[in-house]
Amino acid sequence: MQTNLAPEFKHTADGQAAEAILRKCVHCGFCTATCPTYQLLGDELDGPRGRIYLIKQVLEGTAPTRKTQVHLDRCLTCRNCESTCPSGVDYGHLVDIGRKIVDAKVERPASERVVRWALKEGLPSPLFGPAMKMGQLVRGLMPASLKAKVPAKQDAGTWPTRVHARKVLMLTGCVQPAMMPNINSATARVLDAAGLQTVVAAKAGCCGAVKFHLNDQDGGKVEMRANIDAWWPHVEAGVEAIVMNASGCGVTVKEYGHILQDDPQYAAKAQRISELTQDLSELLPDLVDKLRTKVSAKAGQIAFHPPCTLQHGQQLRGGVEEHMGALGFKINTCRVEPHLCCGSAGTYSVLNPKIAYELRDRKLGNLGEMQPEQIASANIGCITHLQSGTATPVRHWVELLDEALAG
Repeated sequence: MQTNLAPEFKHTADGQAAEAILRKCVHCGFCTATCPTYQLLGDELDGPRGRIYLIKQVLEGTAPTRKTQVHLDRCLTCRNCESTCPSGVDYGHLVDIGRKIVDAKVERPASERVVRWALKEGLPSPLFGPAMKMGQLVRGLMPASLKAKVPAKQDAGTWPTRVHARKVLMLTGCVQPAMMPNINSATARVLDAAGLQTVVAAKAGCCGAVKFHLNDQDGGKVEMRANIDAWWPHVEAGVEAIVMNASGCGVTVKEYGHILQDDPQYAAKAQRISELTQDLSELLPDLVDKLRTKVSAKAGQIAFHPPCTLQHGQQLRGGVEEHMGALGFKINTCRVEPHLCCGSAGTYSVLNPKIAYELRDRKLGNLGEMQPEQIASANIGCITHLQSGTATPVRHWVELLDEALAG
């Protein structure tokens, strides 16, 4: 795609990065076929190709409008289009640049600014845990829309205490310890059973995704640098990997090297952190042989929903199904639209609930064709979002493996 950057962007890092991405686009439109919002809304400007044109116009000097902002907001950043694109267009990074530029030029309504501020400051806050506990106490009195965002209180079980020579770091996440603490402890127990010790750096916090994708990119980078500082002594001590059991965090930490590439103090460290980062499912090939004789898998059908951040953001497909199957689980993805987003998408389900719930119900309908006893996923946002629309238990796949080991 030919571009002619406006003078204000021509010599900026964002402008040059965006131009390089835009030049890969050949207008083919393959991306529209797999874009969830285009499928629901049928508007070219609510598909990747249309949003690319909008960003291109702004970079070439056209003044963005509120309409421009809304079309970019409606993007789930599921990156399904990246999996489909034959030209390798780096759409995820382009839309981050576009949103940043448009938000600097178009003022949002006050109500939106308040909600977005509450999300970006509240979710990573130390106060989120106490607030969630209070919400769980009165959960039964909540209206359905709010109750869907507050899962029932969960017992985390015990954290293993054995010491192993092999060690991995794990990011516990900003909301997961309060909402679903068993995911983290189940991860530690499964790794312990395979001879790996899970280490948590006390000062590591939010991965930075919440702020970064709500256009507080500077705030997100502060959190990223803090994590690098917290992890670095362990990296120097020789941990094997930095393990992510929330694929939304994993895709972000894997991009630290890209996001901080122009930071002279952190660029090299950020790249090393990205190289060490692995989704928990990437450890499964090593775990299967060590756990095979210890697992008592249940026979019931499990429907697996691979999060967009796993299958499109990290380009990891089929690993959970293959290796859990090798351990005796009957686990499969749905036959229809396994690539499609469930509508969670971080804070998207709060900011765009109508689209989010339409996508949720569409996904649950496709998963329901398998008549599963349980639904499994790999990201807390997808798990809570899907659970809000079904009575079928929705859990992280590592919790199922943990139960099978205990059994």
